[in-house]
Amino acid sequence: MSRLQWGYALLVVVGLAAPFFVYPVFAMNVLCLALFASAFNLLLGYSGLLSFGHAAFLGAAGYVTLQVMRVWGLPIELGILAGTVAALVLGIVFGALAIRRSGIYFAMITLGFAQMVYFLVLQMPWTGGEDGLQGVARGKLLGLISLQGNMAMYYFVFAVFLAGFWIIHRTIHSPFGHVLRAIHENEPRAISLGYDVDRYKLLAFVISAGLSGLAGSMKALVFQSATLSDVHWHRSGTVVLMTLLGGMGTPIGPSVGALLMASLENYLASYGSWVSVLTGGVFIICVLAFRRGIVGEIRALVKRSF
Repeated sequence: MSRLQWGYALLVVVGLAAPFFVYPVFAMNVLCLALFASAFNLLLGYSGLLSFGHAAFLGAAGYVTLQVMRVWGLPIELGILAGTVAALVLGIVFGALAIRRSGIYFAMITLGFAQMVYFLVLQMPWTGGEDGLQGVARGKLLGLISLQGNMAMYYFVFAVFLAGFWIIHRTIHSPFGHVLRAIHENEPRAISLGYDVDRYKLLAFVISAGLSGLAGSMKALVFQSATLSDVHWHRSGTVVLMTLLGGMGTPIGPSVGALLMASLENYLASYGSWVSVLTGGVFIICVLAFRRGIVGEIRALVKRSF
């Protein structure tokens, strides 16, 4: 096994042991945010596309998942599938229109679409408005394993996270991923080589949206609720921070950033509104001290050492 494989194996062991040392709900929240940030990193870190609208996929998927489970009585597997498909559809629609632009124009278009989703969620009767959807039972996995307990739910979330992370890892290291990196580094050259750049960008956007939706479905099930906070533009800003803090363009960096952000929000909650100030201070320090993100700097240090 290579050092990278040993590192991944160690992280799996840590993940399996985590609920015995930290509160399982906190650990599940970290896993959901880590999957969300990793999906966003596929777009920003490997495609060079800065989206300010990814909260739309995270939040919409959560609402759809809980709604179909509550109203239609669908099992948890179909609820997650429905939420993920909803995010994929939104990704296709948003991406097909936004991908025609680049840079700040692309970012602003995605933000505009996300605000439209926020407005719809706020106004539509079935979403519960400002109250959101509350108290939806998690149900049973495969009709056999009750997920009402936090331990069983944690290992289900962990399994979904590993599956999502594997999809991202395979995408990054596939020929498709190499083309995305080529587009990111030198788009005119990729065009001159005959690649349909817009098609590759759109596919990356849709994959990122779908995995973000999967993270949103799982997060809604963990807390048994879907609220406006997950479709608000602040959530889109938070995922940018997580990706930059952990290390943009690194497979594990966004997960480290998600852990850091979730820990700050959880353990500094007693400071009230000062949480934002403290979080901003940590972000400034990390940007100044770790230009390539925490994982990016560690990886560069290891390369210099060996």
